[in-house]
Amino acid sequence: MINIEVVLSPALLHLNTIRDTNVVVIDILRATSTICTAIHHGANSVKALMSQSETLEWAEKGYLTAAERNGQKIEGFDLGNSPFECMDGKVNGRSIALTTTNGTKCIEAVANDGARNVFSGSFLNLEAMANFLANDKGDVLLLCAGWKDSVNLEDTLFAGALAHELNNRTDCKIDCDAALMSMDIYQMAKVDLISYLKKSSHYKRLSHLHHEEDMVYCLKHSIFETVCGLKDGEMKKF
Repeated sequence: MINIEVVLSPALLHLNTIRDTNVVVIDILRATSTICTAIHHGANSVKALMSQSETLEWAEKGYLTAAERNGQKIEGFDLGNSPFECMDGKVNGRSIALTTTNGTKCIEAVANDGARNVFSGSFLNLEAMANFLANDKGDVLLLCAGWKDSVNLEDTLFAGALAHELNNRTDCKIDCDAALMSMDIYQMAKVDLISYLKKSSHYKRLSHLHHEEDMVYCLKHSIFETVCGLKDGEMKKF
């Protein structure tokens, strides 16, 4: 039986044990959605990093560099944090060094703490991720990146969606209140996620920056089957 835990903010991560669990890092708008899109469109890997300066250093190793802070692309980097920048052959055959406001620091935070696996979660490959976890049978921890350690709606919704899909596929133990809450919220909102999220803080933030197209794309369900997880310290096709 798979035990499912949801952590609604990285500030709460210290209350959980991740050793030997399958950790799914969730930053729906937009880091983990961008990572999954990049790998699906042929990127060799995505290196998640905390700092801008360290990210730029990877350019010397032939990596494309990508950076975002507070929803905006950083000048001096090849890419920002939009999944659309990873299409049309731009990243095919390349490795990417990526730093973002929330998601990449969560990946770094759990990368070396003995997790069974660390995955990049997105609605874009929801069913593929659920199938993998159900077949693997390892306990699951869903880590929401949130916004600067605050809880946000979009990551909570995805945690609920993945917990729901996993529970439909195999025997699960769900005693975590955060997991139960996120599943209930997803069931309430799933008919029209984009309308539900229009009241959220990050939707409003990204709308002011004209990223509506990104948000619509990032909420599409299961449009590809690529599962992305850490191998040798970088996100790769699993």
